Amino acid sequence: MKCTIILFVVALIWPFAVSATSANHPHFKADVDVTDQASLQRGAKIFMNYCMGCHSAAYMRYNRMGKDLGIEDSILQSNLMFATEKSGDTMTIAMRKGDAEKFFGTAAPDLSVIARSRGADWLLTYFMTFYRDDSRPFGVNNLAFKDVAMPHVLWELQGIQKPVFKTVVTEYGTQHEVIDHLELETPGTLDSDEYQNTVNDLVNFLVYVGEPAQIQRKSVGVIVILYLLVLLVIVYMLKQEYWKDVH
Repeated sequence: MKCTIILFVVALIWPFAVSATSANHPHFKADVDVTDQASLQRGAKIFMNYCMGCHSAAYMRYNRMGKDLGIEDSILQSNLMFATEKSGDTMTIAMRKGDAEKFFGTAAPDLSVIARSRGADWLLTYFMTFYRDDSRPFGVNNLAFKDVAMPHVLWELQGIQKPVFKTVVTEYGTQHEVIDHLELETPGTLDSDEYQNTVNDLVNFLVYVGEPAQIQRKSVGVIVILYLLVLLVIVYMLKQEYWKDVH
């Protein structure tokens, strides 16, 4: 009985606890559309050029990606395949786990299902909230992932952001500084809107990679629902026909 009460209380306060811990940084809403091939193609380009040096997507095959995204094998092999010559291979990398731990302090995770585990909005917020922090090994930190071990690989596109602090007073009268917002310190090659659109394409691609079959699943689901609706009408008419002499 006690366990049931505790679980009930946790369930009630959990949304407020999450809100309280995540309210210190901005949240971005991802515009996800896995049927947008142009967006997925742009996202695949960003992933291959900026992410796949350290991160694999080992549950995805190049030829499956090419088929779903409408990319011909010749274009796929010449522009998006850097670690293998076989389009049927999975999207793995050459970096060994031990080397990654040596370089970054931790092994870079496989990103096959990162969008399913973290969520598209979290990923977009993560890519948008890197900021300069000279105390960190790579000189950057992140509002969504404090003390992140990853460098800001997209800094040339976004530029460098700096934190702007404010002083807050606790209920005990003590003061401390917290980050109020981020300001662009060094411009990148893209403006703010262009960078967010670029990152959104990357997030859209990661959502697709997390479940490549969702495109077919959703289209088949529509057909199944329409079939069931037609079947419902037919069954209802049969029921009326069978029972008309009973009344």
